[in-house]
Amino acid sequence: MANTLDPMDLKQIISLHLDGFSNRKIGATLGISRNTVNNYMRLFKASNRSLKELLASDNAALEALFPSTTTIANPRYEELMLYFDGINKARNHPGFTFLFHYQEYVQHAKEPYSYTQFMEHYNRKYAKVKGSMKLEHDPGNEMYIDYAGKKLHIVDRSTGEIIAVEVFVAILPNSQYTYVEACHSQKRADFITCCGHALEYYGGVPKAIVSDNLKSAVTRASRYEADINRSFKDFARHYNCVINPTRGYSPQDKALVENAVHLAYQRIYYPLRNMTFFSLEELNKEIRKLLVAYNNLMFKRKQASRLELFQSIEKSHLKPLPTSAYQLKDYRRAKVQKMGYVYFSPDKSYYSVPYRYIGKHTQIHYTSTTVEVYYNHQRIALHRRNPRKGSYSTNRDHLSSTHKYYADWSPEFFKKKASLHGKNVAACIEKIIVSGDYPEIGYKRAMGLIQLHKAYGSQRLDNACKRAIQADAVAYQRIKNILKNNLDQSSLFYQNLEEDKSHIPVHGNIRGASSYQ
Repeated sequence: MANTLDPMDLKQIISLHLDGFSNRKIGATLGISRNTVNNYMRLFKASNRSLKELLASDNAALEALFPSTTTIANPRYEELMLYFDGINKARNHPGFTFLFHYQEYVQHAKEPYSYTQFMEHYNRKYAKVKGSMKLEHDPGNEMYIDYAGKKLHIVDRSTGEIIAVEVFVAILPNSQYTYVEACHSQKRADFITCCGHALEYYGGVPKAIVSDNLKSAVTRASRYEADINRSFKDFARHYNCVINPTRGYSPQDKALVENAVHLAYQRIYYPLRNMTFFSLEELNKEIRKLLVAYNNLMFKRKQASRLELFQSIEKSHLKPLPTSAYQLKDYRRAKVQKMGYVYFSPDKSYYSVPYRYIGKHTQIHYTSTTVEVYYNHQRIALHRRNPRKGSYSTNRDHLSSTHKYYADWSPEFFKKKASLHGKNVAACIEKIIVSGDYPEIGYKRAMGLIQLHKAYGSQRLDNACKRAIQADAVAYQRIKNILKNNLDQSSLFYQNLEEDKSHIPVHGNIRGASSYQ
């Protein structure tokens, strides 16, 4: 499948160019064709915007200015290169012939090369005279990272279980200043946390981070253009650097960090062999002590230690750390519901977005403290994360005028509206709200009572409420019946209520209560 250069890749190109990299070196660092870099640099110049302005632009603006360009992967060629690795191991076996392996290759390959091309590609990869080149590393240019193959261990204090832990290793190749940390796993969260700790240990940021093709860093490995994990790419954007994975099946690309791992076995693993640790914190505290001694060891030929070389040469070439530490981001997709909220599945909660996005498909970016909602690479909502399940987080600016009206419902809201139609209406509203078992039910009855003024007027509504209070019959339906049957306008009804007299006339043949004692 073809890969695409997304806006974050474009920002990496711009960042490296501003750091003084040539187009060829940018292509080599990012694993992108030099012609692709050349084309984008021409597009950047033609945009009539400075590179710093483009770097400060959001992803949506960059995508609009520079539509994604595809770069073609070649699975046929990669398949052949992988097959050559097996052939080369058997090269010295008695009876070895290229023709035998070519016939075997033809049987398994989907689109086999011809024999002539087969041999041509083999000879290009494995030249007869193959020497190794000593790479010169510019100070502050790269940080190599890897995990050690062998693990350390901690003990669960309560159960006595021995737990294996991973060991992360980072090195600045110019000074060979090394950082080592134990962590629970190679998963993305632990991996990115270790990378952040390494940068804090160095007190600065290199131009590029060179990683192995582990899954936490690379979603899809390739010898020519790896697909970087989105969270790791976002980590690099936060620290203003780029990610440059090593080529698959090319251990020479990370020889320095491999050597650092072997030295860690000698200088850190071996002194810890007889020690027992009950937590990662205890283990890392001891590793830090040994790391100080390791970085202070003198190189015999250079007459300086790793720490001295780092402080005198490399540290000044590192970029400054950002003001805040990186918070790991995760991603979810969600459709905006009719009520104007997106459902956030990790916490089973809801967050509001502007009502005009109802029905749209969005992407949620979230950390341990914040929740951001994006639509077409543009952020449309930002909330503080609420871990309580089933909660609704609402920004009033996101609500439509109708939604805002309903959101205002409260006892004070209805008392204020009722007071416009008379003190008796306000008294009835207060009784109705208090008597309800559930606030929203009381609110609906109160709203229904207030709306009666549209059909009967405020004066009649106030009179009807007065009669209902006197008769201890305060209820929406009863007040409505008083108005419907014009009982609020009946003089007999008024007189009996006001004078508190019986409606039965006085008569001599009618016995009173005294006759029944």
